[in-house]
Amino acid sequence: MSIPVPLRLRRLGVASLGVLALGVTALTQPVFAHDDTDAQEPPAAQCPPGQQRSAEKAGDNFRLSCQPGQDLARLDDTDAVLEPGEVDKSRNIDLLANLPKSGPFAAEGSFQTDLAFQGNYAFQGNYDGFTVYDIRKPQKPRIVTQVLCPGSQNDISVYDDLLVLSVDSSRSNNTCDNVGQSATIKESWEGIRVFDISDPTEPEYVAAVETACGSHTHTLAPSKNRRDLYVYVSSYSPNASFPDCQPPHDQISVVKVPLRSPEDAAVVSTPVLFPDGGNPSGGYSSTTSGCHDLTAYPRKDIAAGACMGDGVLIDISDRENPVVTEQVRDTENFAFWHSATFNNDGTKVVFTDELGGGGGPTCNPTVGEVKGADGIYDIRRGKLVFRSYFKIPRTQANTENCVAHNGSLIPVKGRDIMVQAWYQGGISVWDFTNSARPKEIAYFDRGPLSTERLILGGSWSAYWYNGHIYSSDIQQGLDVFRVRDPRVAPAQRVRLDELNVQSQTSY
Repeated sequence: MSIPVPLRLRRLGVASLGVLALGVTALTQPVFAHDDTDAQEPPAAQCPPGQQRSAEKAGDNFRLSCQPGQDLARLDDTDAVLEPGEVDKSRNIDLLANLPKSGPFAAEGSFQTDLAFQGNYAFQGNYDGFTVYDIRKPQKPRIVTQVLCPGSQNDISVYDDLLVLSVDSSRSNNTCDNVGQSATIKESWEGIRVFDISDPTEPEYVAAVETACGSHTHTLAPSKNRRDLYVYVSSYSPNASFPDCQPPHDQISVVKVPLRSPEDAAVVSTPVLFPDGGNPSGGYSSTTSGCHDLTAYPRKDIAAGACMGDGVLIDISDRENPVVTEQVRDTENFAFWHSATFNNDGTKVVFTDELGGGGGPTCNPTVGEVKGADGIYDIRRGKLVFRSYFKIPRTQANTENCVAHNGSLIPVKGRDIMVQAWYQGGISVWDFTNSARPKEIAYFDRGPLSTERLILGGSWSAYWYNGHIYSSDIQQGLDVFRVRDPRVAPAQRVRLDELNVQSQTSY
């Protein structure tokens, strides 16, 4: 496939008034959101030097793959059958298109991240900015523009004429013309960026809002009168040496973005979700010091929080003052509560466990079927009731990072079906209508990127949008899939104007 040449490549900046200025043991250790080598000593290397440097540079939780105790030789990957370049898939799924990384995002360390959709456009985050695609022809996606704006993870959402990015990597300033800078320096910046995308081919940077401990991820919840957009900012891992990220940080930040004047976006509250403290240190699960991700269901005034060592339900009927109503833990099998997905009825939640921080090979018999997996919970009278685990059944090589990651519902009325990313474990379509007996429907799995070293890669997010599955692959760009199965066929008739998976809508 020929690679379309980007129509535009710009480095954008925000001026002070919002005016555009162009410019296996270690697998369970506590995770750290901030990439700040000046503030903390790096762990002793357990990987080859090149892989160690790559994992450290990646920041996020990927560094866990090289922490002490991570002995890959002890992980049984003898059942892994694929070689680099090979593919294993079910008969009912086809890869329609792959658009490789290109331009400023082509390097191995320029990771593709999350996806959002609006009309005929897909928006893909990247550690170094974001890309806008024209997906009128899903089998032939076309790059419309690429915006260079460094600051991982650049998780992305869209609403009306606005695009929001999360920055959880300490930067030298709030513009797109920045470099990494230690979080120990008060003037360093982390938070959310807001762009005007009324013309998707010409994104305009209009606002930057600094938030405590940055913004690892964010979740959108429009006000009930549709005049304002609330952005729930999740971040974690405070440090006494970070002026803008002080312990205990048992909170989220709520940013209010007036739709008519987004340049006035500002933090309006910092609700404490864990007034008595979250999951304590010393056990299998991570110590809670904030949340990794929230998923809102604004129509039902609820949200689910994946908060390191805790899973929570949240009442968001008062958008500026969310309140935790239910809290659960799994101190035996969940190392790091990572993300959440409601079913369409809002009567179930699928939580994911990002064992190893996304940088380790956890899909093998040694780690087992219930760690690094999904946990399925029914909601009964406001309480979370555990029903079962789900994990892909295919063994991945020790050079493949693999664990449960981001996914979305497939809109089939009367059924609970979702598609999900598993990094180098590929994508999986599975049915959890029977909460106690989840079943895989389809899958697509590439071989390892390398047999010599673990290269961070694979599907970061896999989402269903208007009849197709779109996968953001960390190293290989954008994939588009078609599923041919009677169980998901009804979803072909559902059309959405917009999709932000962490802000669920009814179908």
